Amino acid sequence: MLGFLQRPVVVTADINLNVVALTAVGLLSRLWQLSYPRAVVFDEVYYGQYISFYMKRIFFLDGSGPPFGHMLLALGGYLGGFDGNFLWNRIGAEYSTNVPVWSLRLLPALAGALSVPMAYQIMWELGFSHCAAVGAALLILIENSLITQSRLMLLESVLIFFNLLAVLSYLKFSNSQKHRPFSPSWWFWLMLTGVACSCAVGTKYVGVFTYLLVLGVAAAHAWHLIGDQTLSNVHVLCHLLARAVALLVIPVLVYLLFFYVHLLLLCRSGPHDQIMSSAFQASLEGGLARITQGQPLEVAYGSQVTLKNVFGQPVPCWLHSHQSTYPMIYENGRGSSHQQQVTCYPFKDVNNWWIVKDPGRHQLVVNNPPRPVRHGDIVQLVHGMTTRLLNTHDVAAPLSPHSQEVSCYIDYNVSMPAQNLWRLDIVNRESDTDVWKTILSEVRFVHVNTSAILKLSGAPLPDWGFRQLEVVGEKLSRGYHGSTVWNVEEHRYGRSQEQKERELELRSPAQMDASRNLSFMARFSELQWRMLTVRSDDSEHKYSSTPLDWVTLDTSIAYWLHPRTSAQIHLLGNIVIWASASLATLVYALLFVWYLLRRRRRVCDLPEDCWLRWALAGALCAGGWAVNYVPFFLMEKTLFLYHYLPALAFQILLLPVVLEHVSGRLCRSQLQRSFFGALVVAWFASACHVSNTLRPLTYGDRSLSPSELKALRWKDSWDILIRKY
Repeated sequence: MLGFLQRPVVVTADINLNVVALTAVGLLSRLWQLSYPRAVVFDEVYYGQYISFYMKRIFFLDGSGPPFGHMLLALGGYLGGFDGNFLWNRIGAEYSTNVPVWSLRLLPALAGALSVPMAYQIMWELGFSHCAAVGAALLILIENSLITQSRLMLLESVLIFFNLLAVLSYLKFSNSQKHRPFSPSWWFWLMLTGVACSCAVGTKYVGVFTYLLVLGVAAAHAWHLIGDQTLSNVHVLCHLLARAVALLVIPVLVYLLFFYVHLLLLCRSGPHDQIMSSAFQASLEGGLARITQGQPLEVAYGSQVTLKNVFGQPVPCWLHSHQSTYPMIYENGRGSSHQQQVTCYPFKDVNNWWIVKDPGRHQLVVNNPPRPVRHGDIVQLVHGMTTRLLNTHDVAAPLSPHSQEVSCYIDYNVSMPAQNLWRLDIVNRESDTDVWKTILSEVRFVHVNTSAILKLSGAPLPDWGFRQLEVVGEKLSRGYHGSTVWNVEEHRYGRSQEQKERELELRSPAQMDASRNLSFMARFSELQWRMLTVRSDDSEHKYSSTPLDWVTLDTSIAYWLHPRTSAQIHLLGNIVIWASASLATLVYALLFVWYLLRRRRRVCDLPEDCWLRWALAGALCAGGWAVNYVPFFLMEKTLFLYHYLPALAFQILLLPVVLEHVSGRLCRSQLQRSFFGALVVAWFASACHVSNTLRPLTYGDRSLSPSELKALRWKDSWDILIRKY
């Protein structure tokens, strides 16, 4: 039984020295002088702000992508002991001593370095030769744009890493399927595929294109599996369920995990709070939570409330009124009611307070015990500072003539009676007897006389309205829309019947007990929606470009310029690799169509296994390029050259595929193959020469003379900076 103790324990392992060597040179190329320059480089000014927020646990909203990529960058800062204290306000600003530059740039650099051996393994798993696999890895290694992007505190190298990891994992799973289905390694690679896809999407939204590509290839393989008559129905069902769990359920759960950790870390109020709902803001420490802490939960008759519009567009604002009235005659000649203005005001103000009144009673205080307001109740809203009632009538709104004017009623003793009764409609109610709750309830106010709904039109009023936002009565309800929905943000129980005392009460903070917790799924849903719909700055940038500029490398980006010398960092591609990759894509497409047409005519130029390998390589490499490139033609956002890099990585993988196919299938004689091989060697040498020539602009570690810089401006559109001394 204990015989194993009498013999030495021996562990054997297969180590691919090619992978080890490629990993080593990948690390050397990406980690060499990583902390240089010790200054903010281009978009580091953008990501650095969010790293500081993570370090200080302050909530922020970034519409450019999910939080996983930001958290990885913040992890580098955490490991380096960064305290978040740095002012990220200027490209080129020198980092202070408390900023661990090497640590902050480490994870993107590691992702870029590991992409080199991963390219080798992808080609090997596709069934191509060792020479083709090494060639793919070396092309990734020497591509200048990939080196530059991976050596900075940016996310493209991380996205490329997870894109390639998803493809590699799926290929290893697919190869395991042929020999050992449902083995531990089979399950590992299948699960890792789903996790990698989720990480790609969690880094940047465009990662979803690679995820869809992997799903498409997996669906095609599953379709063939269903037709395999050697498998029983139960066996096929198990295969399909395993793929569904690993490629659909696991990515969703991992994606939710990213947001869970994100929200767990960012627990404090920050500069982006106003974009979120009142309930979300109240869940954060400080900010609104400090104001609303201890507020009563249930709104009662006599409650003093502020009403925030749920839509929050064009800016978050609160229902507001003031002493000023609508002008008798508008600029376009239309007349108004000359009643007191009601607007939506984007700042906290005492004139945002309203009192919920029972139409059958005169008192403006809360009874003891309080009488809660429920869904369907008829209420009046009294403006706290002017004591006038919220009113609407059949008079056209100032800027939205198809809607009704909303005002606070002034009795001018003319034939225009008050119409100030509103029916409360709780939109997110669970039953028709639900009580109106602070922060949690989303409500609509339906006018009793005209059935108009209180709505924020969002149009800014002229100077007579102090540029505040127009509020109207929407006659024709088009279903639920956030602009017609309001929620109580600040709330207190009114105790003063006299107006002077009430005004003092409205200006003082409330201190009462209440408890409100927003679930994780509610916070996730709101945050995800805000991230997808928040308006980004789409203005033109000096270095913005179009997708057509990328393929021909007609654009560059000046990332950094040394403050005293001509040393500089540029995002520039290796023009030999870019041109060759585009040519290889074209050649592959033509050959694929040619073979497909001939196969339709029952002429098989390639054996079945070679054809399947050729088609799979095209689906993953050419398909990966297409899905990561073509969608940018449809995007209405400011685009930069670095957006092309994930597509370029896939296109580079296609290059050795085409070269090996031409050498092995189209070169008929040994002489032709030798000649073609010599051309490939010369071509690769030229790519290495270009990479080395552009090295000073890739690493920025050497100052060049004006003549040397001019010699590197191979295209007039390349914005290489030349100092005038």
